Amino acid sequence: MTVRELVGLLQGEPNQDREVVLSKDAEGNSYSPLYGTWVGRYSEQTSGQGDAGMECLDDELRAEGYNDEDVMADGVPALILSPIV
Repeated sequence: MTVRELVGLLQGEPNQDREVVLSKDAEGNSYSPLYGTWVGRYSEQTSGQGDAGMECLDDELRAEGYNDEDVMADGVPALILSPIV
């Protein structure tokens, strides 16, 4: 799903005050509220699962101790949604 598709789904929701909750898996074995988002890269390793990482570094990330080795060179640009737990 792209950001454009997600925005379209969210805009179609009549109750814009609903809590955003993420499911751990497609079977609904566990749920957690959305904590935040970040942009990076996603590399699928197996069907439906993969790794996410930094797309690039900025001065703030460098100040936090990240370096060029922390940047993911492969994968596709992605918006990552992070649950609280």
